[in-house]
Amino acid sequence: MSIVPQPLWLRALFLIGVSLLFTHELDAMTHSEWRVLPLTSWLAPDVGRVVFVTLHVPIFALVLGWLTSRLPERVAQGQCWVSVFLVVHAGLHVAFSGQPQYTFEGILSNTLIFGAAVFGAGYLLGNGLLGRR
Repeated sequence: MSIVPQPLWLRALFLIGVSLLFTHELDAMTHSEWRVLPLTSWLAPDVGRVVFVTLHVPIFALVLGWLTSRLPERVAQGQCWVSVFLVVHAGLHVAFSGQPQYTFEGILSNTLIFGAAVFGAGYLLGNGLLGRR
């Protein structure tokens, strides 16, 4: 089973999408995102912050390990699934936006969240058009 080489423009779409997501995570700290998420919203604010930050360490390690695998098939899978997450993540923000604790309303926050989704969708579309898996 072989992987079709990835064109530079497709790789750029993916990397920009992931960069927007990672930068959103910095912005999320300024908006106390843990107050909105079902997993952490019920915790005391200081505990929720620690849990939110701490959980990102293994999540980032797993994602980065997946994306830097020596196996090209694994990298391709990782890029597809992370791109799907970029789109789903934006949908979750829309779903949570009605909560009183939700404060991602500025142009910076929305550009990071929805820009990541646009680039993720662009990657998935480009990947599909090229017949890559």
